[in-house]
Amino acid sequence: MTRANERRANRQRLLVMALVAVPLIAFFTVLGIALSRSGGVPAGVAINSTFGEAEVDEGSIARDFTLTTFDGEELRLSDLRGRHVMVDFWSSWCPPCIEEAPVLAEAYERYRPQGVEFVGVAVWDVAEEAERFAEESGAGYPAGVDTRGVIGVDYGLTGIPEKYFIDPQGRVVRKYVGPMTTETLDAVMQELLAAP
Repeated sequence: MTRANERRANRQRLLVMALVAVPLIAFFTVLGIALSRSGGVPAGVAINSTFGEAEVDEGSIARDFTLTTFDGEELRLSDLRGRHVMVDFWSSWCPPCIEEAPVLAEAYERYRPQGVEFVGVAVWDVAEEAERFAEESGAGYPAGVDTRGVIGVDYGLTGIPEKYFIDPQGRVVRKYVGPMTTETLDAVMQELLAAP
């Protein structure tokens, strides 16, 4: 083997190691945070096993983030102030996320004309897989991938799917873990839109 071939092989090995290491580091970071918040009980990490509404800090402002969407645009959460926003954390490999995707795509088309915005944040995912899933699911709302899990960690994400509902003033007013049905999502959206 020539030196050039050895160097090429070494670079390929390093690339493969990096592709494996980055998701593992992100996973263990989130796991560590979840364990510290749960008193060392790891239940609920990765795919949510408990579904329904979760507590939120009343009046807490949603943490701002910037997400590069699959169409290459920069989306900043704070730029959506004045609208009701639903931020959905998901992954292309997550069965409950796959189950929920058509519900969210359909709901977005119904609520978008009322000034509601949905934002999809794929976490712990491969960008190409997440983008393909978003296209195949018919999600017409902005979505992108958070490969390092930074946005998810900032939101205290314990698993996927998780949804955060944000009012026009930028406050987190609702949080749901697990997939939502059309009926549940409609009830939440109607309540939020009716609020003064």
